[in-house]
Amino acid sequence: MTNPPAAQLDPAQVHGSALVIDTHADTPQRFVDEDWDFTGALGSGHLNLETARQGNLAAEFFAIWPEPEAWQGRFAHRTLCLIDGVLEQVRRHPEELALCTSPAEIIGARDVGKFAVLMGIEGGHAIENSLALLRTYYALGVRYMTLTWANSNEWAESSGDLRPDPVPSGLTGFGREVVAEMNRLGMMIDVSHASDQTFADVLAVSRAPVIASHSGARALTHSPRNLTDDQLRALAANGGVCMVNFYAAFIDENYRRALVALKPERSTAHAALAAEYAAKGEPIPFHLSNQIDREFAARLPRPPFESLIDHFEHIIEVAGIDHVGIGSDFDGISALPEGIDSAADLPRITAALLASGHSAEDLRKVLGGNLMRVFGEVQCAVPHPPGIVLA
Repeated sequence: MTNPPAAQLDPAQVHGSALVIDTHADTPQRFVDEDWDFTGALGSGHLNLETARQGNLAAEFFAIWPEPEAWQGRFAHRTLCLIDGVLEQVRRHPEELALCTSPAEIIGARDVGKFAVLMGIEGGHAIENSLALLRTYYALGVRYMTLTWANSNEWAESSGDLRPDPVPSGLTGFGREVVAEMNRLGMMIDVSHASDQTFADVLAVSRAPVIASHSGARALTHSPRNLTDDQLRALAANGGVCMVNFYAAFIDENYRRALVALKPERSTAHAALAAEYAAKGEPIPFHLSNQIDREFAARLPRPPFESLIDHFEHIIEVAGIDHVGIGSDFDGISALPEGIDSAADLPRITAALLASGHSAEDLRKVLGGNLMRVFGEVQCAVPHPPGIVLA
């Protein structure tokens, strides 16, 4: 019996049958700074337990992001506070949430009706140049690390504009040690935010597939945060996956240019907020800086939903159906495309890709299967067990 054409498939049924995984949400700052509960009302965010269930989102990698300017000199402190914020959510809601550190645990959580909670560090500055801290974060449950954020660190160059002096070119010798240790542990290496040279160096060094946890296609939107077609092909050859970011400025070139034009005004507003908190001797709460960005974003029309789908389609065309997934950047971005307001809207992506002719099998790969494959391969590549996991 042949499979029915994609046009005859029920999008809701296909989406409901998939294991849906998102590799990047910045929700932990809400846990810590706003004392917000994942099982509570959504409020100003993009993701909570209710919207996850509405969107059939089974698993989320929560980003552990120590903002590099506000937390200068206290990166590990902030990182551990954010990890604790995630672990506390699981402790408070053991009937609804499960901390997961492997593909098998994600499936196990889904089978008993629990939401799978995972963690990824965003920004290698979090390890403070210490492999011991890297191993500690792994023991606490972290299963990927984005090597840089918008800031370069001492051992890896970023694509962003927060540039220390001197700036490393790609990976340094210690950066290669970090990659090797992540391979040994079975921790996924994330090249989102990395410079082009860092990207190339990582693929030359890593013994396991790598991910871009929240990036798009640079051919469509000319942000250095997105991957070029050559990089997409290299990622595919490595066996890795590019997870599509939903941020308006990364998926729509017209929106990106309009937002760049507002940058001087935005910078002035952020500087005023920074001065206010510097006078108090306190770090700026992320929700306040994000509120400024949202106010400026509200001046611009949101990009069409099709802009997001175009990135999925382009990466599928260039890298192949086995090398694309979802990396929303929920709760860390100021604007989403039309039609995507929260995790509840994830089924719209499935419907759009089905309408363009992709099969149910293809969609199950995009929605989570590809990430599960890489996650498993990274852990299987470990030559020796890394030791007892405390989490």
